[in-house]
Amino acid sequence: MYYPDELIEEVRVKNDIVSVISGYVRIQKKGSSYFGLCPFHNEKSPSFSVSPSKQMYYCFGCGAGGNVITFVMEYENATFQEAVKMLADRAGVALPQEEYGEEARRRESRRSRLLEVQKEAAKYYYYMLRSPRGQAGYRYLAGRQLSEETMKKFGLGYADGAASDLTAYLKSKGYADELLNESGLIAFDEKRGAHDKFWNRVMFPIQDSNHRVIGFGGRVMGDAKPKYLNSPETVIFDKSRNLYGLNYARTARKGNMILCEGYMDVIAMHQAGFTQAVASLGTAFTAGQASLLKRYTEEVLLAYDSDGAGIGAALRAIGILREAGLRGKVIDMRPYKDPDEFIKNLGAEAFQERIDQAQNSFFFELKILERDFRMDDPESKTAFHREIAKKLCAFEEEVERENYIESVAQKYHIGFENLRKLVNTYAAQTGLAQPAPRPKSTVARKNAPEENVKKSQRLLLTWIADEPAVYARIRPYITARDFTEPLYSQVADRLFDGLERGDYNPASIVSAFEEEQDQRAVAEIFNTKLAQLDTPKDREKAFHDILCAVKENSFAYYSGRMDADMDALNQVISGKKALEELRKTHISL
Repeated sequence: MYYPDELIEEVRVKNDIVSVISGYVRIQKKGSSYFGLCPFHNEKSPSFSVSPSKQMYYCFGCGAGGNVITFVMEYENATFQEAVKMLADRAGVALPQEEYGEEARRRESRRSRLLEVQKEAAKYYYYMLRSPRGQAGYRYLAGRQLSEETMKKFGLGYADGAASDLTAYLKSKGYADELLNESGLIAFDEKRGAHDKFWNRVMFPIQDSNHRVIGFGGRVMGDAKPKYLNSPETVIFDKSRNLYGLNYARTARKGNMILCEGYMDVIAMHQAGFTQAVASLGTAFTAGQASLLKRYTEEVLLAYDSDGAGIGAALRAIGILREAGLRGKVIDMRPYKDPDEFIKNLGAEAFQERIDQAQNSFFFELKILERDFRMDDPESKTAFHREIAKKLCAFEEEVERENYIESVAQKYHIGFENLRKLVNTYAAQTGLAQPAPRPKSTVARKNAPEENVKKSQRLLLTWIADEPAVYARIRPYITARDFTEPLYSQVADRLFDGLERGDYNPASIVSAFEEEQDQRAVAEIFNTKLAQLDTPKDREKAFHDILCAVKENSFAYYSGRMDADMDALNQVISGKKALEELRKTHISL
């Protein structure tokens, strides 16, 4: 959905950045700005600043920065349109509704009604758990050492032994049989008619990333089968593209996600402080779920059961994570079976130690593979080394493959060159990877003149942004076209235009850029602190030197383009005159 620039600016202006960010991050006022711990990287000392005057945030540690829309996009991992809508709803700004065709309107209405039904069912189960009829369910959950706060956070509920109470409740709310059937909550048969799908189970509402209930998991409290019963897939519930607990885990900011097998594992881990835990929904881990995780993290820790089935599931998940471009590690929970048992017996601190010691997924695969070979038998040991070499061929990137060859050679006491030759032999035979020549040491060199050009242009923009009054004194000598770096030229154009109109507004400039790296670069310009010089004379000289450097580069840049660009000739003529005047002019700050 496209929103006009004027409407986007209205949404931004009506959402004070300090008010919005303080709802996510604890920030304290220091001087004219607010500071707190950055939510985008782990740190112990506050380097995350929020400026009320500029309506911008910037982290001096990791470089994250932008305006209120950028913050919501990064924190909520939302698209630009989603972030604008969230902020518009917060500020009460009406956004234009997307025009749907008749069929699209019908589908959207159906989805909305299904979400309503799931929400009503969640309320019903939640109430039932806390009623006299739900005491069996409440005792079960309390016996699993879940606090009332945790039960409330996850909306846990109870479906009692009655066969059609939920059905009657939903019908009393006016929902038709056809919609109830489609919801997956109600079953139909000729003998009993419409009746509840879930009964005599504790209920786990499954929510999407926006906290909307889309389905349920129900766990029996005794030995009946199946132990877990899940909602069938519906228009709003696709098991392969959702993860239990993701609505909370996506904002955990722990630097990783922990992938578990069951609902109770996730809940127990969140209660213990490991709020980055998620679980697949009664099915094997899928590529769709891996893609979903990649939106929020680069590293996934597997906390699967330590039994044979759990190990098999972990091995499958490792391959899926690798295909999705995610780093995988495996948490060792022995002597306990799962995270819930481990934390109950050894506590959160011990589990954190296991997280810190999590094993690289490739070496976990080798450890499991080694069980099939006898290391005291030369032939079996050689066969194991051959299998290692075949697996190493899967690393397509040369540098990564070389690093793993080196690490594996050290761990399993194999000669590096011998293993490398074996890998190259299999790679050439199978075409899985190209034989890698031994990497040669090279020294990267920066293009110093180019870096100096960028630096002078960035510093001039920073100075003008920091002291807007100086623009009036340099306006005769400088234009946006003198900034030959494309990004800086766009910033200068908008900055100068705002200063000309008396509307200096750094936060609005950020919204003009779509790419995150550009938004960060713009935020850096508006938040860089200039060096503190001893005297006003020193400051004026430094400013004059920067201004001249930008103008001199501009003159050289357009002089080199006169043959191909007639407009460059005009820029050179006007630039030469301005540069001559600038060199002999004193600019007072």
